Amino acid sequence: MHRQIAGKLTGRVTKWIVLAAVLVLTVLMSGLGSKLADVKDNEQSSWVPASAESTKVANQLSEAVDPNDIPTFVAYHRSSGLTDADLAAIDEQARQIAELDGVTEAGVLTPNAADALRAAGKPAPDLLSEDGEVAYSYFTFNLGKDGWNKIADPVEQIKEITATDGVDVYVGGFGGQAYDFINSFDGSHVTLLLITFVMVALILILTYRSPLLWILPILSAAVAYQMAGGVVYLLARYADLVVNDQSQYILSILVIGAGTDYALLLVARYREELRRHEDRHEAMAFALHRATPALLASAATVVVGLMCLTFADLNSTASLGPVLAVGVAVTFLVMVTLLPALLVIFGRWIFWPVKPTFGSPEPTQSGRWARVGRRIAVRPRAVWVVTAVVLLVACLGLFKLDATGLSTADSYTEKFDSIKAQELLTVHGLADSSNTVQVVTNDDQLDATREAVSAVDGLGNTTEPQSLGDQRSYFEAPIKADISSETAYSIVEATRQAAHGVTGADALVGGGSAFYLDTKTASTRDNKVVIPLVLLVVLLILILLLRALTAPLILMLTVVLSFGAALGLSSLVFHYVFGFAGTDAGFPLFSFVFLVALGVDYNIFLMTRVREETAVFGTRRGSLIALASTGGVITSAGLVLAATFAALATLPFVFLVELGTAVALGVLLDTMIVRSVLVTALNLDLGSRIWWPSKLDRGDHAVEAPAPSEPERAGV
Repeated sequence: MHRQIAGKLTGRVTKWIVLAAVLVLTVLMSGLGSKLADVKDNEQSSWVPASAESTKVANQLSEAVDPNDIPTFVAYHRSSGLTDADLAAIDEQARQIAELDGVTEAGVLTPNAADALRAAGKPAPDLLSEDGEVAYSYFTFNLGKDGWNKIADPVEQIKEITATDGVDVYVGGFGGQAYDFINSFDGSHVTLLLITFVMVALILILTYRSPLLWILPILSAAVAYQMAGGVVYLLARYADLVVNDQSQYILSILVIGAGTDYALLLVARYREELRRHEDRHEAMAFALHRATPALLASAATVVVGLMCLTFADLNSTASLGPVLAVGVAVTFLVMVTLLPALLVIFGRWIFWPVKPTFGSPEPTQSGRWARVGRRIAVRPRAVWVVTAVVLLVACLGLFKLDATGLSTADSYTEKFDSIKAQELLTVHGLADSSNTVQVVTNDDQLDATREAVSAVDGLGNTTEPQSLGDQRSYFEAPIKADISSETAYSIVEATRQAAHGVTGADALVGGGSAFYLDTKTASTRDNKVVIPLVLLVVLLILILLLRALTAPLILMLTVVLSFGAALGLSSLVFHYVFGFAGTDAGFPLFSFVFLVALGVDYNIFLMTRVREETAVFGTRRGSLIALASTGGVITSAGLVLAATFAALATLPFVFLVELGTAVALGVLLDTMIVRSVLVTALNLDLGSRIWWPSKLDRGDHAVEAPAPSEPERAGV
């Protein structure tokens, strides 16, 4: 029945109907996908959990403090010391900045203005360092709900206004960081896609040895990406699915990588069937019938694994799961409809110059992986033991993994102006007025709370309290540290301890550094909850797919071993090659989900073929046939997926560079060693016991590797 359905999708007439339907949907969805930027949400509320203390503070301050405010500062530095003329110029430039569109009525605070406030007995931050080398002016932008995406023009104007000879000037704070982020990623999404497509095209050309065939998988992957973008837009627009820049970048990589993987498996099976069937439509019907179960199982496993992310506390992580799951599901549908239709429309000549003709021998049965299988079959136990030991040694690199988080300066591969501005303030002992702790407390304990907070080392002077109503007020104090540094986190924790220690205050502490601290805390919790959940879900899917217990358990152990080795090797690369300070707290979870969910693809591709061949030849002989048939396609798929994720390393964001590197290394390790060597050796050593407790191949005995053919003996 499955073959009949497959045949109807690629019949002489229906192939054109499928093509037309997919093209119409592509046009519709690509139009919607182009609007994805309109529904992206990069606000803090789309990242941190509602239970976080920083979120509670933001909610209580929602009326008093506009969430669209963008605190910004301009840092000035003269190594010989700022002169009176420099300070006067800062005042004049501040007046010009105050006239820019979007600057709030509070205006701009300069060192001279701060001195005047203190002389009048009013609280004001220190804006001039004790050594006189650094000063800064402080102001706030409010450009509306989408202000973070509009900040580039005002910051450009500030740079023109503040250009001063002999003085180093940098724009920092949230406005400066947003500007640098926008500039560093401006156009990078298109560049990333182009790099990815070029790398995938080169690998496909080498894999297929055809100057034409690679076009169809690339075209299908591009269609899948356009359609996935449209579906994600609809869900974000009408079903409140949260989408941000991070999820969009990873979506594009995953769709292209997974789509090309599916294409490789389908094309390989189609090429096999073309040698067995004279009619290409019949060959595709058989290919779809035999390949679709593995593709469906693979896609379903990845989708379910990604949906486990919805159990994360961190909103950005929880929302990423559905976005990527939608991408994989759409990609699967495109690859089992559009690609088969295109292949039968173009016919055998698309494989030129090596066309698979009817009745020709199947080259994989005498190829490289067939020879590897015969060598493994000589001493399979020794092979898997040695391989496992080598992987365990690679796991030792985990001792170099530092997933405690990254400071702002360590989060980028380049030193942007906003980072230089922050470093100037930190080095010269100034507190960044754009980064504060926000303390909400009961009015009757306001003075006691201010007194307790003022005693915390690392905080600047507290601001004048403002009433929130309902007998609650709030005040702020600037932090003398980088916003996402361990020092800032310690200051926030000390502030919370001091404020919470005031009896009857019901105090809450939030702000920028508190937000990053709560994000780190949520990430640590998510690592402990989601990783075991993904393992359990994947194990259950493998049990259902293979209808056994032993094989799924063994496969999961190899998955964990592969992940540990990949992370260990990656940690060494991060530390000794890239020189990174550490990793983001969420890095272990993201790398785990991608490596495990995608690594299971190769388990499924191999083991479903082993199961299919076992029914005819027995487990050991079936394992050799399966390796010979799928070894090449699995290796090619691994190269494609590694290349797509490696493209993330072209971005100036350390988290994405590390994620791309880890997944690329892990996929190569998984496809070339774990799946093809370790798993095959275990299959050959255990034989029919891998299918326990099912009755499949209960009578299996050692099966000798098939004798090499005449061409092989001749070294062909």
